[in-house]
Amino acid sequence: MYHFIVNPSAGTGRGYHIWKRLERQLENDSQEYRVFFTEQQGDAVQIAKALTADKDEAKILIVVGGEGTYNEVLNGISFKGMITLGYVPAGFRNALSNGFQSYWKVNRQSRRILHPKYYNLTDYGVLTCGGDEIFNRRFAGRCGIGLDAAICHNLLCCSARPQMCRFHMEKALNFFLGLKQLMLAKPVKGYIVFDGVKKVEFSHIYFITFKIGKEKAKKKKGQEHTETDGGKMMVYVASCSKKRKMIPMLKDLTMGVRRRERGIRIFECSEASIHLGRPLAVHVDGESCMCQQDMEIRCIPKKIRMIGS
Repeated sequence: MYHFIVNPSAGTGRGYHIWKRLERQLENDSQEYRVFFTEQQGDAVQIAKALTADKDEAKILIVVGGEGTYNEVLNGISFKGMITLGYVPAGFRNALSNGFQSYWKVNRQSRRILHPKYYNLTDYGVLTCGGDEIFNRRFAGRCGIGLDAAICHNLLCCSARPQMCRFHMEKALNFFLGLKQLMLAKPVKGYIVFDGVKKVEFSHIYFITFKIGKEKAKKKKGQEHTETDGGKMMVYVASCSKKRKMIPMLKDLTMGVRRRERGIRIFECSEASIHLGRPLAVHVDGESCMCQQDMEIRCIPKKIRMIGS
């Protein structure tokens, strides 16, 4: 049986319309299913927790919503029994890790979910922070500290977001919010310890971004792209002494421009510990984790069984 967790308000109502079309396809195929609708933040966590409480029964959970909805489901799942996940992107963007592909045609979405060609074992990350009150938060795509997270925090409470997204101006909105946050930002000193052995210090940190997934690397001409092994995170650290030099990096961060900008250092690791001179904003998959100063991030390899394309 399929268990659908649907955020009908995702993408200013796009989640509801996608679900209704999926529902018709389910009825046509005579598939057995149950559907659970979220009404407010945190509902998807409780639904996923209740559905996966029984460790003896295999479950198939399909998320219809944005990356925030998927993040809630991931944090609510109890990995006691066999859990299979599917994801139908319905939000404003699809910034999750590789393997979560966005298909605009719902009939293609339904074929992928109801008649999967294969399954993928994918990684997820865990953020641990909180000082005296330690808490853990899972994430499927990326975790950001500093300017990256400040933009996400600002975006969550931006009243112009629905209107801008209706006109497909999400990237422009992200960039202008990024410029605003860059003007307010003050770089901080800190260091990162990679895999418990390599310590790297920075003097002017603007943001640190962790990405779960596989970094594509170009081969020689005529050959296809290759990918790194699973179980690793890509770490992007923006450290620059002059704020104006951050603008090209900001374009890469908010608009997805694929360029290796000067001032961004890239690392690869399985786990990392961060200590900053003062607290900065933190996010996981675009969801706020308030401001933190000390944190640990680690990658859990090959844990999520995902319906492939």
